[in-house]
Amino acid sequence: MSLQSILCNINTFNKVMIPFYQPRSFIPVKGKGCYLWDQQGKKYIDFSGGIAVLPFGHAHPKLNKILHIQSKKLWHISNIFTNEPALMLAKKLVDHSFADCVFFSNSGAEANEAALKIALYYASHYYDNTKNNIVSFNNSFHGRTIFTVSVGGQSKYSSVFNSNIYNKNIKHISFNNIQHIEKMINIKTCAVIIELIQGEGGVISADKSFIKKLRELCNIYDVLLIFDEVQTGIGRTGTLFAYEQYEVIPDILTTAKSLGGGFPISAVLTTNKISKILYPGLHGSTYGGNPLACSIAIVILDMINNRKLLNLIKKKFLFFSKKINKINKLYNFCEEIRGKGLLLGILLKKNCYFSITEIMYYAEKEGLILLSAGSNVIRLAPPLNISYKDINFGLYLFEKSLQKLFFKKLLQNIYLYTLIMLLY
Repeated sequence: MSLQSILCNINTFNKVMIPFYQPRSFIPVKGKGCYLWDQQGKKYIDFSGGIAVLPFGHAHPKLNKILHIQSKKLWHISNIFTNEPALMLAKKLVDHSFADCVFFSNSGAEANEAALKIALYYASHYYDNTKNNIVSFNNSFHGRTIFTVSVGGQSKYSSVFNSNIYNKNIKHISFNNIQHIEKMINIKTCAVIIELIQGEGGVISADKSFIKKLRELCNIYDVLLIFDEVQTGIGRTGTLFAYEQYEVIPDILTTAKSLGGGFPISAVLTTNKISKILYPGLHGSTYGGNPLACSIAIVILDMINNRKLLNLIKKKFLFFSKKINKINKLYNFCEEIRGKGLLLGILLKKNCYFSITEIMYYAEKEGLILLSAGSNVIRLAPPLNISYKDINFGLYLFEKSLQKLFFKKLLQNIYLYTLIMLLY
């Protein structure tokens, strides 16, 4: 164990960090591909992917190389200049999407904030100030700024801030409910923002018919349709963007996470119809379009945007599903497997023998890192290039953790039964 490991541990976190997070019991110090090592040298297989951020896992050699090359040229120059990597990345995003133009910032929340500001300004430019309602969906998640957390449909994140300044103009309605959107979208609506797969909300996919109806209503009332593809964008679902699978074009799209592969970057994509009314100073970001981040994103986009890899991502969803269903026959824990591509959700049964906390704890002890999405869904977001061998190994550890948990519960029940029998 290094001196650094002795000086920096979980107790250090509790002393010097604001407690907005509750980190896992170990501290990773090294990563390679889909594997992590902690301070004690224990090896883990990472099915979390930095919460769907690492399309090629940890420390990919191509990304290390471009970071090293760009670091010798230019790190940061602010938005008083543009730079070559930012322009090259913007052109690639435009060439491979519906968009005509792009704005860069540093996180998904920032991208969604910018998208919503654009929508509000667009409405005020062409209409009066009464066209200012934003429609979002229950259990959605769009970031943690005061605006985006208010727009998100999870009160556990927003209610403590008493953000009534926004709430009067934000309408949260049922996901995948066509009747609700027909009632709630009207001439006063300026924007609809939606995740095509609700990530934090339980890995729930939007219905194709629902998204098509949304587009139809937005066209009728001149409402800007915003697709939040912060988590689903850049190959995660088996297409470069998830909207391609819905055959519906948004007015604005936000993406982040996989775009930077662990480096902070996000993008807002839109059309000339919208951007033509925008002007310098209306919005901005000091670090947005950072040359280092954009250089990495260019390489990531080139690596992901090939048909063979994208088709493999879709096939791996089926492979995961088949293996999980096989494990489920033994332990009867899974109600449904959700998601697309390599964003999967395992919905636990209502009467499941195990809690999600127990499953994640035992998996971690075996050397497997999992995510949750709400209180009853295990979320998997491994690297997009994960091998079938590594999937098999990770699911072997998953099954092993369920086995140990099952026998622990069984012994507890036997003990309780014996105790009751002795008492009576």
